[in-house]
Amino acid sequence: MEQRRRQTWSKRTKWVSYMMVLVTVASAQIRYSISEEVNEGTAVGNVAKDLGLDKSTLKDRKYRIVSSATDPLFHVHQNDGILYVSRKIDREEVCERSSTCLLNLKTVLENPLEVHYIGVEILDVNDHSPSFPDEEKTLEMSESVLSGTRFQLQAARDPDSGHFSVQQYKLSTNDHFRLEVKDKGEDGKIPILIVQKSLDRESAGSHSLVLTALDGGKPPKSGEMNILVNVLDINDNAPVFAQDVYSVMIDENAPVGTTVIQVNATDLDDGANGEVVYSFSNSVNKRLFKLFEITPSTGEIIVKGPIDYEHKDKYEIEIQASDKGLAPLTAEKSVVIKIVDLNDNAPQIEVTSFSSSISEDSRPGTTVALISVNDLDSGLNGKVSCFLLEDVPFMLSPSLQDKMYSLVTKMPLDKEKQSHYALTIIAKDSGQPALSSENTINVVVSDVNDNSPEFSLSPYTFYVTEANEPGTSVFSVKAFDRDENDNALVSYHILRDSSADNKLTSYFNINSETGDILALKSFDFETLKTFQFQVVATDSGTPSLSSNVTVNVFILDQNDNAPVILYPVSSNGSAEGVEEIPRNVNAGHLVTKVRAYDADIGYNGWLLFSLQEVTDHSLFGLDRYTGQIRTLRSFTETDEAEHKLVILVKDNGNVSLSATATVVVKVVEPKEAFAASDVKSATKNEEENNVTFYLMITLGSVSTLFLISIIVLIAMQCSKTTDYTSKYLQETNYDGTLCHSIQYRSGDKRYMLVGPRMSIGSTIVPGSHANTLVLPDRRGASGEVRHEQMKDGLFPIGVCASSIYSAMNNTWRKSKLQHAVELQPLHGIRQGNLKTNCLASFSGLKTKPTMI
Repeated sequence: MEQRRRQTWSKRTKWVSYMMVLVTVASAQIRYSISEEVNEGTAVGNVAKDLGLDKSTLKDRKYRIVSSATDPLFHVHQNDGILYVSRKIDREEVCERSSTCLLNLKTVLENPLEVHYIGVEILDVNDHSPSFPDEEKTLEMSESVLSGTRFQLQAARDPDSGHFSVQQYKLSTNDHFRLEVKDKGEDGKIPILIVQKSLDRESAGSHSLVLTALDGGKPPKSGEMNILVNVLDINDNAPVFAQDVYSVMIDENAPVGTTVIQVNATDLDDGANGEVVYSFSNSVNKRLFKLFEITPSTGEIIVKGPIDYEHKDKYEIEIQASDKGLAPLTAEKSVVIKIVDLNDNAPQIEVTSFSSSISEDSRPGTTVALISVNDLDSGLNGKVSCFLLEDVPFMLSPSLQDKMYSLVTKMPLDKEKQSHYALTIIAKDSGQPALSSENTINVVVSDVNDNSPEFSLSPYTFYVTEANEPGTSVFSVKAFDRDENDNALVSYHILRDSSADNKLTSYFNINSETGDILALKSFDFETLKTFQFQVVATDSGTPSLSSNVTVNVFILDQNDNAPVILYPVSSNGSAEGVEEIPRNVNAGHLVTKVRAYDADIGYNGWLLFSLQEVTDHSLFGLDRYTGQIRTLRSFTETDEAEHKLVILVKDNGNVSLSATATVVVKVVEPKEAFAASDVKSATKNEEENNVTFYLMITLGSVSTLFLISIIVLIAMQCSKTTDYTSKYLQETNYDGTLCHSIQYRSGDKRYMLVGPRMSIGSTIVPGSHANTLVLPDRRGASGEVRHEQMKDGLFPIGVCASSIYSAMNNTWRKSKLQHAVELQPLHGIRQGNLKTNCLASFSGLKTKPTMI
């Protein structure tokens, strides 16, 4: 058994060597090549060996070729892993007309699953001979055929590809014909038969030729086609028509397919030379081919398209009769077709002169348009009458010229009642049945300039963000004029005069055509909050009309002011201070309070405090809203005697601005701080008593003024005033902050902050944002503060009432009263325990400086 297997393997190996099987491995794929037509069972290649597979496991792993074909070309033997041919392969059947025939096989092993791809190229062999579609071909040529005439023959086909396909043609030896081969690339080579000598039917009535096609095999294979050339006699008799003249009449609009006339001609020749066919002569106009057609075999002229008398009332057509000879002979005859008129055309209305617009002040009898009517029909079919369809302030007046009318006004026009007329003109002929048509013309009643421009809004209200870029458009106004053309062309300008109310108009410029308003300067909310001006819109009519509109402008705040540290401030102006506290203080002791101010409003002026740097985080704490610094625990002997705290104050704008203050806390022994503590305690008690008294006076005054303000506001609302300044803002320079007075000292100077406005006669300290006032130093040698009368340092009670009322309009609310008015912000307004002390000042009233 083992010996038989070896013999089988030896035979298969010889077959593989004999078939010159090539094995290549590229890109993890095995490729073999094998010639077509090999016997069944021929070995293609040892797949298992080439893939490095274990032959002993092939059967267990069910090694096989995966194919959807019912009769596969190859199979793999599971015992030895060799690829065999399952049946004979015809390359022309598998890969028809393909230069390369590559078959891709997919082999599969299981447990574990493996998939391998094998490519098998089928090599072509010269196993087919060239063949012609027809074994015999008959050609007919007139004996008068000229030398050089070419006749294309059918090409031979060879299923083999490449060099084994048809490569050349040969023609049997003869005296009258020669062969020429035309190479058409992929379509192969085409044989062409060329006449090289005149034919004589009397000498030879036919010629027999043999055309041979050869492929490129060695030896080449060939195929033949017999060609029989019959020589025909010449045609020497022309057709003759039966009549000398053909004439006929037909109604216009005759249905398509109607027979107009039939012509007849005969030919004395026999066979095809005597058969006559009819056609239109080459001299016939191309347009007639759309109207008529002729039956080639019978000579019937048939209607093909619409016949219109108005277009042409007579047609003359040249008919050509020709025989079917190889060299056809022809004869020609004219056919006259006369068209009979019918009433098939409706009247046509033409507006020869038309004025689409007429002024509303036009007099009756004013001509609007000239109308002409026409009917292409003749006689009564072409007699036309014309009239207007509706009852309109217009009429048609007949003209002296036939078929002409004038469209004129018959009564005054009023644009306010109707500005547009659609006039329908009816034209009707006298045919049976009568035909009519209509035409609509549109007449527009033009207006005089009697409408002033109207603004889309009145008044306009615009909001401009401060720090805007000068020269850019900030808003625009728009006015419309109900008039038309120049009467509706509106131009704009800003009303400027010398009055104080219009001095701000120099800040703006307006585009006269579009109404776009440009800001010529950058606005500052802290300086200017609202103003108004007048814009005038003027049309281009003669005379022109105009109207004006009030433009109210509100400046919106931006976060453009950084917080200013009010306390601590050193003698040189820097935000630094030194605080001394006894070592024996308990937790929660108030060390000091950092005070700051921001000129912005809302979130932009809402200040938050945070410790940026501290020597001991466990010892001091900072209230983020009030700025109060308190001890978190009691001091111990090991705590340092001096601590440095850096406080960061920042606002809540989109881009936060900030400032820092430095507080140095010195811890001293209780004995050293005793004297200062007693003095401060006495001063504090006295201040609290005085503050309570003044606070009661202030609250009573503010409440009274607040009620009066509410009554005034209600009265203003009832009067429906359009003054936006008095309606929404109590003062034009109100900046939205609370009226407050803060006193503090630094070195040999005392400072007081007043807002939103300063008292008359106060001295402004440079760099203080115009909110810090300098008060004369009243300290004695002991360093205590002496209580002096504040003459110009206090502000009138009306200022405080107006500011507090304005603050309430800006959604502030009063939270509690404890020796001062403490206001806390609502949504979007300043946050923090900003304590405000608004004091009423009267002549001779003495106050104490209050430190908040």
